[in-house]
Amino acid sequence: MASADSLDKGTSVPFFHRGFDVEAAVQAPFRMQPGLRRRAADAPLLTPCRPGGRHLQAKLAVLGSAWAACLQQQPGFDALPALRRLAAALAQAHPAAWRVQGGAWQALQLGWSVDSTSGLPHPSGGPAAIGEVLQTLPPAWRAAGLLALAFEEDLALLDGRSATLPWLAVALPSHWRPADKIGRHFAEVHAPVADNTLLLAAGAHLMRLVSDVDRWERFVWTLTPHAGLDAHPDRCVSAWPADPSAVADAAHWRSEHQTFFPLGDGLALFGIHVATAPMSQALAAPVHARLVHAALASMSTAVLTYRGMAQAQPALLHWLQQRGAACT
Repeated sequence: MASADSLDKGTSVPFFHRGFDVEAAVQAPFRMQPGLRRRAADAPLLTPCRPGGRHLQAKLAVLGSAWAACLQQQPGFDALPALRRLAAALAQAHPAAWRVQGGAWQALQLGWSVDSTSGLPHPSGGPAAIGEVLQTLPPAWRAAGLLALAFEEDLALLDGRSATLPWLAVALPSHWRPADKIGRHFAEVHAPVADNTLLLAAGAHLMRLVSDVDRWERFVWTLTPHAGLDAHPDRCVSAWPADPSAVADAAHWRSEHQTFFPLGDGLALFGIHVATAPMSQALAAPVHARLVHAALASMSTAVLTYRGMAQAQPALLHWLQQRGAACT
């Protein structure tokens, strides 16, 4: 099966083997529900960016041109203590990629470091483009900016006590605006979601759960004509082809592997790993095509409209049915 990161150099990791569990994610009948499962204590904490990798390039483009749209902090909230705990945990989990030395946060594979107090960046053989992006950020955001560039996941701090998101570093959102979510209660954040009854009913409990002591994860997926990792609604303009015969060729699988890591004081890291691939590559296995066909066929009109698939559903189902019937 082709890799979702086919634009990256030298990768051969199958799309569904990069942390995304398709069998757990794709259920029929489809329901908008939390879908949380406990994550192993020794499971990888985030995914280091590779120099020249697809996620790094996408994040550099966004931070270099629209950093204010993705770096958000609730007024009066001090993120630094929690981020320092996160930085220390990452240094332990990924010693070849990340180091904390004194006040300096060092992205070893990217060849840059930032003083976490002053925000002063220091090169250590890394690409000039990274330094240029860091310099465009306000000094108070540079350490967090380096952290966001060093790992493929988008990052957020979740406050389980208030059920809010007080801090966000989200460069690759899936058709939502970080500025619309900062500081808002879980119920407000998910109010636009179609068929959201199950989500809203569990919201406050879930926020307390994921910020307690255990690690958790969930999986989200959709089919979209947008191929890029960055799907901010103000930067992403895409539409399904009017010709039904062209829909399958335009379709891309977009997934999120969402992870939750407790940081103490009622806070948790919310990591969002986005991946995209042409549908024909991501669902090359007939068993996966059958799973997605069953889920897509069971979606309500409200969910299809919310996810932008109402127009494309018949053509997508036709392709998935044919692929699902193929010999393994």
